[in-house]
Amino acid sequence: MVKTEREVVQFQQVDKVFNNEIIALSDFDLSIREGELVCFLGPSGCGKSTALRMVAGLGEATAGSVNVFGNHPKEMIKETNDIAFVFQDANLLPWRTVLDNVLLPLELRGGDKKEHKKEAIRVLEMVGLKDYLKAYPRQLSGGMKMRVSIARALAAKPKLLLMDEPFAALDEITRQTLQMELLDIWQKENMTILFVTHNVYEAVFLSTRIAVMSARPGRLTSLIDIDLPFPRQLSIRTDARFTEYVDLASEKLESGNEGRELV
Repeated sequence: MVKTEREVVQFQQVDKVFNNEIIALSDFDLSIREGELVCFLGPSGCGKSTALRMVAGLGEATAGSVNVFGNHPKEMIKETNDIAFVFQDANLLPWRTVLDNVLLPLELRGGDKKEHKKEAIRVLEMVGLKDYLKAYPRQLSGGMKMRVSIARALAAKPKLLLMDEPFAALDEITRQTLQMELLDIWQKENMTILFVTHNVYEAVFLSTRIAVMSARPGRLTSLIDIDLPFPRQLSIRTDARFTEYVDLASEKLESGNEGRELV
């Protein structure tokens, strides 16, 4: 995946205060360039998911602005299908097969049904589920359900993929497998990815950059460029440079949260 200087997402002095007066984000500034894979790293409750939801048009900033491809997220979503969201839970419809779950957003868009089916099968093959097209969610493992959720997001061919701790509930072996698959998809599909995590190792392994956030109210405390080569293999976790980045991210995470509220 080749990065460019084109800005895909801009947070400009964003504050977010909920109706219960909880301050989720304060003076949050960040620009994300086309082709990046940026991890939001921070403790639980620091506003990572809140920031992601605003990019998706699922929440409004109390102050400041959030722009996607130069437009307000809600305006952009009305005009294009360039944003897709993968939540922490797979959120599959139990009465629909794997194939039909992936087809759902394409059906809602309308158009050529044969082309939609062809694309759905393509992305399911990409995530290793070509033999499970007719299976139902109840017949799948947790990792397989998440693969379906990722395939459903990819079917719309988004330019921006938002992922909110999608691997958090999985066992470590499945998690590592899906991390590898995600990197492979990112490089093949020519997209920008924002990925929320509170796992330092995951952030270093996946990222081109890590946005380190403080505990509530969430602020951007550090930006770390991860200068490790792609494609990345699991063996890179034993590399001295990987360990150095983990130590640096952990240090920035700890120093940025001194004296702040941890939830």
